[in-house]
Amino acid sequence: MLVMAHCGFLNLGMLGLCALLFLWVLPQGAQGSSRGSFGLSSMDGICASSVIIHGYTCQELHVTTKDGYILNLQRIPEGRFGGAAGNSAKRPPVLIQHGILVDGMTWLLNPPEQNLPLILADKGFDVWIANSRGTRFSRRHTSLDPNDPDFWDWSWDELVMHDMPAFFEYVYTQTGQKIDYVGHSLGTLIALASFSEGLQVDKLRSAAFLSPIAYLSHMTTALGVVIAKSFVGEITSLLGLAEFNPKGEPVGHFLKVLCAHPGIDCYDLLSAITGQNCCLNSSIVNLFLRNEPQSTSTKNMVHLAQIVRDGVIARYNYGRIDFNMMHYGAALPPTYNISNIPKDIPIFISYGGRDALSDVRDVELLIDAFKFHDGDKFNVQHIKDYAHADFIMGVNAKDLVYNQVVAFFKRQH
Repeated sequence: MLVMAHCGFLNLGMLGLCALLFLWVLPQGAQGSSRGSFGLSSMDGICASSVIIHGYTCQELHVTTKDGYILNLQRIPEGRFGGAAGNSAKRPPVLIQHGILVDGMTWLLNPPEQNLPLILADKGFDVWIANSRGTRFSRRHTSLDPNDPDFWDWSWDELVMHDMPAFFEYVYTQTGQKIDYVGHSLGTLIALASFSEGLQVDKLRSAAFLSPIAYLSHMTTALGVVIAKSFVGEITSLLGLAEFNPKGEPVGHFLKVLCAHPGIDCYDLLSAITGQNCCLNSSIVNLFLRNEPQSTSTKNMVHLAQIVRDGVIARYNYGRIDFNMMHYGAALPPTYNISNIPKDIPIFISYGGRDALSDVRDVELLIDAFKFHDGDKFNVQHIKDYAHADFIMGVNAKDLVYNQVVAFFKRQH
């Protein structure tokens, strides 16, 4: 059962389906109630449930994207002991972005001394936690309702073009300072794509990418390949399902079909999907199961699967030349050229030797895109025993990763 629980830590599109497996396999009573382990309900916020209770100041905020989505944002403006680490008005802002099928809560499951947002706050930073569209507290729009399929007509292209700019603009306006950025998994992909398009770079001071997702062509796990092929070649089974709700019956049925494929063992996914995470605490797994996964759009899942199939980082492919021509003026969607990221922006990449999602060979392709980056502005850390989930919830992530992130950010100030 614990192996199934560990699956829920996945933060990558189609492979995030692992999160669905524990929902399908676990007995009904083990799925938790409408309130999470933190006492979190639809009326509560992340601040009340997992920040203020530890003695930190926290604000629940909202920003509106240019396409009308009203996104939830938490601000932790100072450490537990107030201004002890410096004048809060001059604290450098850090924006933290989660991956897919989870929300900002996933950064805060470990105790304060082990989770990245509160560590950064205690180290003198003004911390902002983003929550992407479609997640539990970002399900509002200026004119659309989540029950309307049009609400879900987006992929990670819209996170690049709308969500990221909205968060950056708001934080920059409120603080008047350039922003340090942290992303994990999909949170790295949307930032890399955004920066490559020249978006946010005027407001960006530096960026840390944990378990980065960009190229996915070396993902070879049996279930991962079947999922990717299903979303690209057999998506007819989900046509008409705009919201990809991991807890919904249509998605559960889709999963059962996948698990019936020869060679797919839905009871042994820890090593096969994430790689062997070294350092997860079983109590944190239980907290995760009570609070995640979150919804995303089916279109978003298809777009992620396209990266696996095509081996390039490109905008959403509509699958028909005439549709692509209509949207892009070309038969194929334009690509995101990572090497376009300005070479003087400080970059920190941390990746794991056992990560089956952010495969070492794919990360090396990403690193190669920075070969002309200023040498003193590009930093890489490789942790041979780490897999995908260790970077965000590992009990020793503070010592191995977060202290390095803090030191990297402080060097830029």
